[in-house]
Amino acid sequence: MRGIERLVHYKVLFPFILISVFPIAVSAQNFLPAKTDSLITNGINSIILQNYDKAENYFNELDSLDKVNPLGKIYLAVVSISKSFDRGDEYKWDYISNLLEEAKNIAEENYKQKPKSILRLYTLALAEGYYAYVKGLASNWLSALSNGYDAIKNFEKCVILDSTFYEAYTAIGTFKYWKSKKGSFLPMVSDERNLGVKYLKLAIAKSRHSNYLAVNSLLWIYIDKKEYQKAINLANKILTKYPKSRLFKWALARAYESVDMNKSIYVYKQILNDYESMKGLNGYQKIVLLHLIAQLENRLGNKKAALDLTNEILNMKNLSEYVLDKLDNRLERVKNLRDSLLNE
Repeated sequence: MRGIERLVHYKVLFPFILISVFPIAVSAQNFLPAKTDSLITNGINSIILQNYDKAENYFNELDSLDKVNPLGKIYLAVVSISKSFDRGDEYKWDYISNLLEEAKNIAEENYKQKPKSILRLYTLALAEGYYAYVKGLASNWLSALSNGYDAIKNFEKCVILDSTFYEAYTAIGTFKYWKSKKGSFLPMVSDERNLGVKYLKLAIAKSRHSNYLAVNSLLWIYIDKKEYQKAINLANKILTKYPKSRLFKWALARAYESVDMNKSIYVYKQILNDYESMKGLNGYQKIVLLHLIAQLENRLGNKKAALDLTNEILNMKNLSEYVLDKLDNRLERVKNLRDSLLNE
């Protein structure tokens, strides 16, 4: 899979906007009550380990704990987004949108009451960021761009108020890198890629809750820069803490594609085995993984293995219209690969 595809939906307009607001968490240190901190920490760890029901329980409790704080609603939306993204399922648009619209309204009102509060400013940026992300997923580009830029401006205001508010560096660092990369053809866009990487490293080292997302952003940046060994080292390091996380395994497998294809296949098969052990999946992730492995087997010269995998994909039945649409032209590419193998 191409590097950026696992981090965001790569085919969007200005994908750096969506990358910059992928799930980030508010800092508990010096800002949040102990109970709130604990619920957020436990909820985030549950998301990383794909325990979505447990994460939802934590964030429902957070939402009940303080109705004038939008964090519970924001993270309930995050759970739903993360689960659908991981499983390849259709997003629950109405549920997610309602949560985020309500959270955004609460955050705006809270910030108006205390405009000098860095926590309220950050929470507003967080709500705006997720709102932009969801609008981008739904292909509502105008709203995604507008809210995405508002979110980034507010994240940057947080750093202006307190340069040690490291939670904000994840979004800003990711934004700066991809803005520079994707907007490099524009004369008014300066190259801030190195600064973006610097900010992400700060977030990894010093943020309380968003460090794992800074890791994920930096992994795909290393892959984009073709610094594959750095990506491998970083992925293996985070996987010592979260050995079952598919989020980091995807990046590790992708980095290995360009370094050691056999190791890449091994990691992709680990992810595939995870999915095959789950009930109720729609087949999307299985097809993607089988195709990735087939391509690698073909590059290694293992033609029979590659042919068997393409046949397995093309023999899959009862795929939904949603999955077929989400696969885009992948099945056609699988068929082309099979035909080329048969003609050799």
